[in-house]
Amino acid sequence: MTQANSDALIGRLIDGRYQVRSLIARGGMATVYVATDVRLERRVAIKVMHDNLAADDAFRDRFIREARAAARLAHPNLVNVYDQGEDGRLAYIVMEYVPGITLRDLLHDHHRLTVEQTIDIMDAVLAGLQVAHRQGIIHRDIKPENVLLADDGRIKLSDFGLARAATANTASGSVLLGTIAYLAPELVTKGTADVRSDIYSAGIMMYEMLVGEQPYRGDEPVNIAYRHANDNVPAPSEAQPDVPQELDDLVIWATERQATDRPADAGAMLAALRQAERDISAGGGAPLPPEAAAQFAADNETKLLAATSESLEPLYQPTGAIDGAIVPAPATPTAKASAAGRLQRINRQKRRSGVVAAFVVLFLALGAAGFGWWNGFGPGSYDAVPDVNGLTQDEAIASIESAGFVVGDITETNSLEYPKGTVMSTDPAGGSYLAPESVVGLEISAGPRSLTVPAVANLPLSEAEKVITDAGFVVDPATHSREFSDVAEDHVIRGTTETGEPLPVEMLEQEPIRLVVSAGSVPDVAGQGVEEAKATLKARGLEAAVIAEQHSSTVPAGIVISQEASADPMRPGDTVNLVVSLGPDLVEVPNVVGKKAPAAIKALEDAGFKVSHSIPQVLLKDAKVSRQTPGAGEKIERGSSVSIEATFTF
Repeated sequence: MTQANSDALIGRLIDGRYQVRSLIARGGMATVYVATDVRLERRVAIKVMHDNLAADDAFRDRFIREARAAARLAHPNLVNVYDQGEDGRLAYIVMEYVPGITLRDLLHDHHRLTVEQTIDIMDAVLAGLQVAHRQGIIHRDIKPENVLLADDGRIKLSDFGLARAATANTASGSVLLGTIAYLAPELVTKGTADVRSDIYSAGIMMYEMLVGEQPYRGDEPVNIAYRHANDNVPAPSEAQPDVPQELDDLVIWATERQATDRPADAGAMLAALRQAERDISAGGGAPLPPEAAAQFAADNETKLLAATSESLEPLYQPTGAIDGAIVPAPATPTAKASAAGRLQRINRQKRRSGVVAAFVVLFLALGAAGFGWWNGFGPGSYDAVPDVNGLTQDEAIASIESAGFVVGDITETNSLEYPKGTVMSTDPAGGSYLAPESVVGLEISAGPRSLTVPAVANLPLSEAEKVITDAGFVVDPATHSREFSDVAEDHVIRGTTETGEPLPVEMLEQEPIRLVVSAGSVPDVAGQGVEEAKATLKARGLEAAVIAEQHSSTVPAGIVISQEASADPMRPGDTVNLVVSLGPDLVEVPNVVGKKAPAAIKALEDAGFKVSHSIPQVLLKDAKVSRQTPGAGEKIERGSSVSIEATFTF
């Protein structure tokens, strides 16, 4: 990942959940940031794989394997892994954030540590590492950079970036994984590793804490690797005489070149460390019985002769790497000159072997008694707490009890992630090792909270949306509907449930609320021409239909007389019905001059007119029309009045 790309992640919301805050560090495979998990509102560390490696399937698979391996581990001295995922081209792992410094920072500031500090740190590292070894996982990168010293005093082993199952232990290709200064001899010579390779690295790290520097440094990496493969790590007291012999012995045991000669795993080394601490506190261990001391001396004499013979054989220098193993080639004759010095170092170590033998005899003697305790009552009898997250309460209780544990306190917590009645977490967490009959607490989901529904009627749309989200509910603009209303345009008419029902007083947290928004009032198009009226309505999202035409004495022809809604309420896309004027209803006045008055009156009324006259009723039948107003042939509006005058004939 380039510098620009790294910085570009700061401030970004990864996978809709992790808000990147700041940079912690960059490594060979990934960059680590401080981030906020916005869903759970907690600070986390997020490791983002470099994008040039993310494009490589092999590296991506290895990155995912790191998350899966580490997620299986649960211990106070191990950094927890919370999540793993991908966001576009980004591959990431979310881990526990541990504010503080690394052991490397501490060594840089203080050069070397006290015996007490060394024991405390190694105790924590080995306690966490034994959990990984117990599950068949090799760390493969034990070094001070991966030991975190938290501000609150916790010590945690991090970065299982090279972790893999102990049964799949061959290094890939010609690349030897791990930091060269802490590399086990078998990784150099064979390209293979098991849990005892971690023990070697831990021994080198312990040496560095006691002495203030690594046993092999300052040369080219290939020469350092050569020395790991061919030299015995010196006792720390050769560089710092105040180092207790008990810690000398433990470092030498942990860094034996033959893996089979080292502690079997982190648990064995941890037990030895704690015994050494007790011996140091008591002023030293007990001497060996005479018979055991004699046998040990005889054994050492044989080993010393073999070691002397070995030291006179030609030494080797590395020339290359094939299939993960460095292949030696014969050294020059001058290399043999170091044999005497090497023999002197071995003799110095053997002079201290009596105490080492006493420690071994004591360890074995205690082991017989401790073995029964370990497997019957101690950690060897521990079982893993089953992972019951997501199960119902009854299912979880049955699973925990069948595993030999007792269910303790059951608490309920509101949750959006877990359905109501299912297990959210256990205390201790699933995967933790406990003695039989230990108590395991359950945290059960109470489902979402029940919250009061806010009032949103007559609020502007944007304000109503904010009120809804602030109250703990969800609003999706895509679900809004619009209606024509007397409520101001773009203001909320009412809220509804997801199914369109009126809002209740309370709803569950994060349930959706839909809004009905005012589209304003339906335009009044009376008095407009038909085409103008249609255009006005269309501009507001409505259709228009002429459903009737009527004569009007007041509205000119082609003008809208009235309108009516086709639905209630009206929504965009609905139709407005129009009544259009035909103008006045004009009728031709018939000619009634010369007709008898009764016949004239009937003719005019049949034509749709009203008749006015001043002829007395008694004379009406004998009257004859002599004049009409308006005159015959004129067109006047139906219903208008026509006046007649008459003469009388007797």
